[in-house]
Amino acid sequence: MASIINTNVQSLNAQRNLSTSQNSLATSMQRLSSGLRINSAKDDAAGLAISERMTSQIRGLTVAARNANDGVSLAQTAEGAMASVGDNLQRMRELAVQSANATNSSSDRAALQQEVSQLSSEIDRVATQTDFNGTKLLDGTFSAQQFQVGANAGQTITISSIASARTSALGKFQGINLVNQSIGVASDTAGAATVTIGSGSPISLGTIANDAKAISAAINAQGISGMSASANATSVASVATAAAGGITAGNVTIGINGTNLTVAAGTNAGTNRANALAAINGVSSVTGVVATDDGSGLTLTAADGRNITTTYTDTGTTGATMANFGLAAAATTGATINIAYTANGATGNVVFAGVMGASSTAIGSQGTAVSALDISTVAGANTALTAIDAALNTINSSRAALGAIQNRFSSTINNLSATNENLTASRSRITDADFAAETANLSRSQILQQAGTAMVAQANQLPQGVLALLR
Repeated sequence: MASIINTNVQSLNAQRNLSTSQNSLATSMQRLSSGLRINSAKDDAAGLAISERMTSQIRGLTVAARNANDGVSLAQTAEGAMASVGDNLQRMRELAVQSANATNSSSDRAALQQEVSQLSSEIDRVATQTDFNGTKLLDGTFSAQQFQVGANAGQTITISSIASARTSALGKFQGINLVNQSIGVASDTAGAATVTIGSGSPISLGTIANDAKAISAAINAQGISGMSASANATSVASVATAAAGGITAGNVTIGINGTNLTVAAGTNAGTNRANALAAINGVSSVTGVVATDDGSGLTLTAADGRNITTTYTDTGTTGATMANFGLAAAATTGATINIAYTANGATGNVVFAGVMGASSTAIGSQGTAVSALDISTVAGANTALTAIDAALNTINSSRAALGAIQNRFSSTINNLSATNENLTASRSRITDADFAAETANLSRSQILQQAGTAMVAQANQLPQGVLALLR
């Protein structure tokens, strides 16, 4: 090998290796001091891009979890206020029930109405003043609100609406409200009956007679959502008892709802009426019909709303008619019926087939607003009961919906927390420094630094060997 002094290749090589070890030492110290494997894009360009995308998701998920918690708080605020409204409505209902009692005087009912008015004002105050961060919740304006519960656009939960708790809105509902509705021509002959709501399919009520009791029982047994029915008492008015002077003593047969009764007929009108009264009431547990002597004739009543079917046969030659017993002519008489239906988005008509004379009733706004209730009369108290029941149904349904959305938010928060945790762990595997490996690299680099420095010094001494040739 030539002996040269202008170019010290060994020194250059030692310097290059020393520079490499210095860079490695600097990288190890930076990673150990920051705790990060990637401190700049040069450390791992692809890893940096991936970790930054993960950071965006992690930070977005953290905020989304806070948003969902805020959603829970909003729903709790609204639901708590609605609980207060429900309590006030329950108290108003108690007052309406009390007012409907015959023991109360006009002044008593006026005093009850004063409390109803105050409770109504309190409900309105709660409805108009309940807010969350300045957003009104119960005045009917809260609708189609979206909650951002994800890190990306479109990851939302929507609350379609919170029912208005204003007294001008409570008590009203979309549906039908038939009160004392005629069933048409009463009949004891059973046949297939259905009810069709809007554009839905016919709902079978079974094989029943056109009888208010049977119809209401079938509707309630079917469990049609939002629909309920009740039969009013059936009544057959009396007729003035006809004079009995021309009657030949004997027996007649009076039929009450299929049960035949033998009744003695004679020349005394009062006795005839008394005989019929005793005979009818003697089997009332079977027929469901009670007779009442109003002083002129006999009134027939079925408290459960069943049809009252009467028949008459003169089994002898008495010449008597039903009028001789104070009874109306033989016929089938039906009761009126009450049917309430709260539509769940349904439109159109509620149509009965096979019963009620195939009646059709349009679905529309029904009921009386709570703000208009007046229980200072018995009629007003009865109207209030119907309206308050509708208002409670609205409040309870809305509270149930708010409870469901709270549970959904809670589930969302749990999912966000789990996703955030897993993404953070994934980012950690990319960006965090492995201290065990880096401390080993640091020790290696430090030793190489010391050795490299020594080798540079040795290499710088090599050209001095040329001086031996010049002696």
